[in-house]
Amino acid sequence: MNDNVQNAPAKGGRRAVFFRLMKYYLRYKGRVAAAFVCMIGSNLFALIGPWLSGMAIDAIADAQGIDFSAVTAICLLMAGFYVLSALFSYLLTVLMVRLSQRIVRSMRQDVFDRMLVLPLSLLDRMQTGDLINRISYDIDTVNASLSNDILQAATSVITVAGALVGMAAVSPILLAFFLITLPVSLFIAFKRNKQVRPLFRRRSAKLAQLNGFSEEMLTGLTTIRAYAREDKMIEKFCERNTDAVDAYYEADYYGSLIGPAVNFVSNLGTVIISTAGTFLYLFDLIRIGSISSFLLYARRFSGPVNEYANILGEIQSALAAAERVFRFIDAPEEAEDAPDAVPAEHVRGEVAFEHVRFSYDGTSDVIHDLSFHADPGQTVAIVGPTGAGKTTLVNLMMRFYDVQGGRITLDGRDIRSYTRGSLRAAFTMVLQDTWLFEGTIYENLAYGNEHATRADVESAAEAAHIANFIASLPAGYETRITDGGVNLSKGQKQLMTIARAMLSPARMLILDEATSNVDTRTELLIHDAMETLRRGRTCFIIAHRLTTVKNADLILVVRDGDIVERGTHAELLARGGFYRQIYSAQFE
Repeated sequence: MNDNVQNAPAKGGRRAVFFRLMKYYLRYKGRVAAAFVCMIGSNLFALIGPWLSGMAIDAIADAQGIDFSAVTAICLLMAGFYVLSALFSYLLTVLMVRLSQRIVRSMRQDVFDRMLVLPLSLLDRMQTGDLINRISYDIDTVNASLSNDILQAATSVITVAGALVGMAAVSPILLAFFLITLPVSLFIAFKRNKQVRPLFRRRSAKLAQLNGFSEEMLTGLTTIRAYAREDKMIEKFCERNTDAVDAYYEADYYGSLIGPAVNFVSNLGTVIISTAGTFLYLFDLIRIGSISSFLLYARRFSGPVNEYANILGEIQSALAAAERVFRFIDAPEEAEDAPDAVPAEHVRGEVAFEHVRFSYDGTSDVIHDLSFHADPGQTVAIVGPTGAGKTTLVNLMMRFYDVQGGRITLDGRDIRSYTRGSLRAAFTMVLQDTWLFEGTIYENLAYGNEHATRADVESAAEAAHIANFIASLPAGYETRITDGGVNLSKGQKQLMTIARAMLSPARMLILDEATSNVDTRTELLIHDAMETLRRGRTCFIIAHRLTTVKNADLILVVRDGDIVERGTHAELLARGGFYRQIYSAQFE
C-alpha cells in the first residue's frame, strides 16, 4: 500500500487529476457561476482600458490641437472602467477563497471517510506520518492553488482571448509580428511543464517519507534516548532531510526557469512590435494611439502567459499533492458485505474455528488448519510465544482480515454471512495499546455505550478500581483528557479502557494483554472486576502472563500458527507439555 499509494501515478495522469478537482467545484454550482460572472466582468472592463488609452493619446496628438474636453471624458471613462474591474476582481477573490475552503473541507472529509473504511491490511503498511501528511500538507497545498493559481489560470484565459481580439481590432499587421514570438513562449512553457511534472511528484513523496520518519521518531523518543541512539537517529534524519531538500530544490529550480525564459521572449516581442510600429507610423499606416493600445494589449496578452509560467511550479505541486490524496481515496476499501448478509442480532456468543487457514502475504501461512469451539459464556484463553498467531485469531474473528481456508462461525453461521458492522459491534475489546480521545473522562468511559447513564459510568469506574483516582481530580469525571492521556499513567489509562468495556452491551469480549501495563496489586484488583465483566459473555483472553488465564474454561496453546495443546490450567500443567514450560519459566 505504502509504495503504491505514495509513488504510483494517478489513473489518467494529471489531466484526470485536474478534471477530478473540477468535480469538487461542481458541488458548489451557484458560487462557481457567481465567480464566473465576476471573472468576465473584471476582465472585460479591464480590457476596455487600453482602447480608451489609445483614444486619449490620439486626442492629444491630433494635428488640429488638443481636445481637452475629449481627453478628460476619455480618462474619466477609463478610470470608471478600471474601478468596476477592481470591484469585480475583489468580489471574485472573496468568492474563490470561500469556495476553495469549502472544497478543501470536502476533500478532508473524503479522506477521513475513506480512512475509516479501508481494510487494516492496507493501513497497517502505511506510516501514520504519511497519512497525516495527506490530510494536512497535501490538502493545504491544493488549497493554496485553488484559491490563487487556478483563479489566475482561469482569468488568464479570458484576458488572453480579449487581448487577442483587441490587438486584431487595432492592427492586424502588428498582430502578425506579435505572433512570431508566441509559439516560442508556448513551446517553452509546455515543454518545461512536462519535464518538471515528475520532479514535483517526487518532492511530495520525499516530504511524506520525512514526515513519516519524524512521527515514528517522536513516538519512540524515550526508547531512542534509553539506548543512546540519538546520533544514529540524527544521521538517519539528515539523510531523509537531505533527500527532501534535494527534491524540493530540483522541483523549484527547474520550475522557476520557465518564468525568466518566457519573460525574455515576451520582452523580445515588445521590441519587435515597437520596431514594426515605428516603421508603420513613418509610412502613415498607423496612429500613435493605436501603437500604444496595441502594446498595452500585447502586455495584457503576455502577462497571463508569464504568470502561467511563474505559477506553473505551484500548480504542478498542487496537482502532485492532489494526486496523492486521490490515490488514497481510490485505494480499495473492504469488500462489500454479501448481498444476503444479515445483521448479527441477539448474539449468544457461540464461536467456532473450522479448519481455518490464513496468510498475510498470500504465500506463507501464519495459521494452519486450526479448529476450536467456544460455547456461549465460556472464557477461552489463547497463550503462546510472540508471533505464534494469537492476535491474528482475534483479527480473523472480527473480520479485519478474512480467512483463506476453512471458516469461522458465530452461533452456527459463517461470520461472512453477517454484516461487518453488526459483527464487530457484537465484540468489545480491551487492548494492550490503550486509546483515549480528547474529551472528558466521562465521554471516554461512555464511548462504548451511547445509552449509558451517569450512574452506569460511575458503577463501571468503581468496578474497574478507577473511581477513587477520578474523584481525586479537580474536575472529577469532567476532567479533560488531551494528547491521548499523556498526563495519565499507563495503568490508569488501561483501567479506564477496562471500565469502558464494562459499559458495552456486546456479548463477546476480547482482552488482548489487557493487564500488561498495570502493577501486580492493581492486576489482582482487576481480576475481580474481570470476573464480573466476563459473566454472561463469551470471552477471549490473549495473554503472556499466565496469572490472567488460570481461571479460563479453555486454554489454547498456540505455537507457529497451530494449537499444540488445549485444556484447563490444571490439565495442561499435569500434561507437562509446552504450557508447563511456559508456566515454569514464569513462576518456577
